[in-house]
Amino acid sequence: MPPQFILLIMGKLIINSYDEFAAHQGEELGTSEWLQVDQDRINQFADATLDHQWIHVDAERAKEESPYHSTIAHGYLTLSLVPYFWNQIIEVNNVSMLVNYGMDKFRFGLPVITGSKVRMVAKLHNIQNLRGICKTEVLIKIEIEGQRKPALEGIASFLYYFK
Repeated sequence: MPPQFILLIMGKLIINSYDEFAAHQGEELGTSEWLQVDQDRINQFADATLDHQWIHVDAERAKEESPYHSTIAHGYLTLSLVPYFWNQIIEVNNVSMLVNYGMDKFRFGLPVITGSKVRMVAKLHNIQNLRGICKTEVLIKIEIEGQRKPALEGIASFLYYFK
């Protein structure tokens, strides 16, 4: 079965080696499914992070006082969705370990208004072989359905230890 056919069936890019990964440098790796960010998810995030700022959790006050007339998701909630979306976009096999190495130049462009749908687009910005460790720098963009400007954009770095 040709690799493109597998990609369409599986819905994600399958990588089995450094060379396969490197072949995608500069390319868009994929786009995740849309995910609705509802008030329950925001409240759970507020509880987990102890960040109960009214703009996130007080719908009545936000309706009256917020410029968005609604609560909005925490910026860090939006950022925390990266692993969930990344897993929808790519499957990297033959690794003994994956390390989240860093987050660079992330900017919050637009707030995610409660009830909005978001998704991630990922592009392989750079890849390096560091003495057998695969360092990837992935340009991440979290889009909001119906908006031209992204909610979040930046570069996530991962270290893959291929077997």
